[in-house]
Amino acid sequence: MSDSSTASGSLTATTVTITGDGGDSVEAYLARPEGDRGRGGVVVIHHLPGYDRSTKEMVRRFAELGYDAVCPNLYTREAPGAAPDDAAAVVRAAGGVPDARLVGDVAGAAAYLRALPTSNGRVGVIGYCSGGRQAVLAGCETDVDAVVDCYGAFVTGTVPAGLPLKVTPLTDKLPGLRAPLLGLFGDQDTHPGPEQVAELRRVLTDAGKDVEIHSYEGAGHGFFSPDRANYNVAAANDGWERVAEFLGKHLGS
Repeated sequence: MSDSSTASGSLTATTVTITGDGGDSVEAYLARPEGDRGRGGVVVIHHLPGYDRSTKEMVRRFAELGYDAVCPNLYTREAPGAAPDDAAAVVRAAGGVPDARLVGDVAGAAAYLRALPTSNGRVGVIGYCSGGRQAVLAGCETDVDAVVDCYGAFVTGTVPAGLPLKVTPLTDKLPGLRAPLLGLFGDQDTHPGPEQVAELRRVLTDAGKDVEIHSYEGAGHGFFSPDRANYNVAAANDGWERVAEFLGKHLGS
């Protein structure tokens, strides 16, 4: 195209393969705006229900906002080619995605974005539900420029006995957070509940980190998801505005 600016709303989306943890080939969904203007990238971490349609819609929304965006299928190894619900069931039964592998896959996704010819070198990471915790983990252990945690459980607090997922809180890792963090939560959520959100704010503030927390009155877990019962229009709309502003500030797009 002769116009070097990004055309608003005009994008391409496709399935690609990225190099993940341990050099593994990982399926991923990539969306990019038209135009060759330099721009930031966003790694989208899908929720526990998996690499599904609603997650891919979010990836395309980031492309509409002017970013190159990619979502790695974290369940590629356990259930290649399986439907999202089936893949999620397999991974739940195995205790979830190992933290070390998650970090490697996000690092691979960030490297993929930075290698695109349109990259300005800046990459953010965002996650929802289990992906919120994983976004914070990635922000502590990979080189990213912005972190968005959407109601990630078990970032702080304690893990309930009998939880089938093999997760641990990230409280001891938080002082090592490498990028500014935006956290979006519902005050009716229980995982994380308001006390865990307050602890997240306190730990990061005490560590001198750049942290911005918003808790929405009347919103529960999953308020961003229009296909779920907890969808909250007001919270989701305001949340998207805050995400766009935050990423624009830190990714330079």
